[in-house]
Amino acid sequence: MLCAVTGFQMFRVAQSWLVYELTGSPLYLGYALAANAIPGIVFNLIGGVFADRLDKRVLVFSTQCSTGLFILVMGLLTLLGVVEVWHILVIAFLAGAAEAFDTPARQALYPHLIERSAMTSAVALNSSIWQGTRIVAPAIAGFIIDLVNTGTALVVSAVGFFIMAGVMLFLHIPPIPSGAPRNPARALWEGMAFIGKNSIFAFLIAMTFFNSFFGMAYVLLMPVFAVDVLEVGGRGLGILLGVGGVGSLATTIWLGARGGLEHRGIAILGGAAIFGLGIVAFGLTSQFLGNYALALALMAILGCSNSIYMISIQSSLQMLVPDSVRGRVMGFYGMTYSIMPLGGLQAGALASVSWIGAPIAVSIGGAAVVLFALGTGAFNRKIRQLGSQAMTEC
Repeated sequence: MLCAVTGFQMFRVAQSWLVYELTGSPLYLGYALAANAIPGIVFNLIGGVFADRLDKRVLVFSTQCSTGLFILVMGLLTLLGVVEVWHILVIAFLAGAAEAFDTPARQALYPHLIERSAMTSAVALNSSIWQGTRIVAPAIAGFIIDLVNTGTALVVSAVGFFIMAGVMLFLHIPPIPSGAPRNPARALWEGMAFIGKNSIFAFLIAMTFFNSFFGMAYVLLMPVFAVDVLEVGGRGLGILLGVGGVGSLATTIWLGARGGLEHRGIAILGGAAIFGLGIVAFGLTSQFLGNYALALALMAILGCSNSIYMISIQSSLQMLVPDSVRGRVMGFYGMTYSIMPLGGLQAGALASVSWIGAPIAVSIGGAAVVLFALGTGAFNRKIRQLGSQAMTEC
C-alpha cells in the first residue's frame, strides 16, 4: 500500500501540474479531475458488487496493473513531448474506472486480515499510509518536476502501482465467502437498500460526500495557489501539501494509539467544522496576506481536523457493516474519492470567474462544510451520540 499510495499521490500532483502547465487554466484543472471522477461515480457501485462476488486479491492485482499502465503511458507521452490535454483527459477517465473497482475490493479485504477488536487502530494504520505519503509524495513529485520534468514524475508514480500488484500475488488471504447474489442488479439493489434503511450509514456517507465535494477542492486547486497566489513554485507546492500530511499523520498515529475516540459523533461533527473554518482561513489569508508561513500553519490544521472526522467515519462503517454487504457499502463510500475531483471542477469553475478567483472559491466551499456540520449536529441527536453505543452494539 505504501508504494501504491505514494504513486497515487504523486500522480495527482503531476497530473494537475501538467494540465496547468499546458493550459494555465483553473477550469481545465477541473475538467481533468472530473474525467477521473465520473467513472468512479458510475462504476463504484458495480465495483462493490464485484468485491462481494469475486476474489478480492485478483481484483486488486488487476486494477493496480491497469492503473500503473495508464499512468506510464501518460508519462511516456509527456517525455516524448507529444502530450495534449485530451490525452490527459482520456487517461484520467481510464484510471478513474480502474480505481472504481480497486477501492471497494481493498476496503472489503483488509478487515478479513485482522481481529475486529483492532478495527479502529487498523483503520488508523491504513489511513496513516495515505496521510504519511502526503508528507513526502507531493514533495517528491514537486522536486522531480522542478529538477527533471513532469514526465519523469509520472513514470516514477506508475512504478508504485506495479509494486502493489506484485505484492498481491504473494499475499495470503483466508477464504472469504461470496456475499452477493448472482444477479448484479439485485446485488446492487440490496446494497443500496441496506444503506437507505440505516440512517447512521446514510448520514456518515452523505457527510463524507458533502465534505469531499465542497471541502477537499482546495487540494486540487493547490497549483493555482502555489503559482499565482503565493508564488512559491513546484517545490513550494510539494511542501504545502507535505505539511498538511504531517498534521494528518500525527493525528492518525494519535488516534491509532488511543484505539479511536469514545465520542465519535462529536469528533465527526467538530472535526468537520474545524476543517471548514480552516479552509476559509487558508483561502482568505492567502488572498489578502499572501503569507507563506501562515499558509503552512493552516495546512497543518487542515490535515489534523480532516483526519479526525474521516477516521471516525470510516472506523464506524467498518465496525458496523456486516461482511455480506461490506463490498457494496464500501463501494458506495468509495465514491468519496470520485466526488472530490468533481468538487475540484466546481471550485475551478468558480475560480475562473475574474472577480472570484481560487482563494474565494475554496473559502465558499469551506463555509458550506461548516454549515453542514453544525446544521446536522444541531438537529440529529443520534449522530451526536455515535460512539461507545455503536461499539457495544457491534
